[in-house]
Amino acid sequence: MTATGPSPSFGELRTHLVRTTSLTPNEADRVIAEVLRYFDEDVPGFVRRRHRELQARGLHNPQAFERISEELSHRRFVSPALSLRQLRRIVYT
Repeated sequence: MTATGPSPSFGELRTHLVRTTSLTPNEADRVIAEVLRYFDEDVPGFVRRRHRELQARGLHNPQAFERISEELSHRRFVSPALSLRQLRRIVYT
C-alpha cells in the first residue's frame, strides 16, 4: 500500500469495484486501503481494539475476554489458542 492508496497490484480489484458498484475510482482506492489495514492487524492489536470496543458497549472483562477468545478463531491471521489470562496480559501490558 502506498501513501496515496493501495499498490498498483490492486488495479484489477479497483476496476472491478468501480464497474460493479457505485464507487468512484478514488472511493474504491479508499475502500481497498481500509480493508487492507483491517486485515493487516496483528493479534495484540486486534485484542486491544476489541477490548476497548466491547468495554465501550458495557461488557465487563469476563464477557469481553470470552468473546475475544471466540472471535480470534475466525480472524484471517493464525492465532494460537490464547487463555483468558494471556488476553488480559495483552490488554494490560
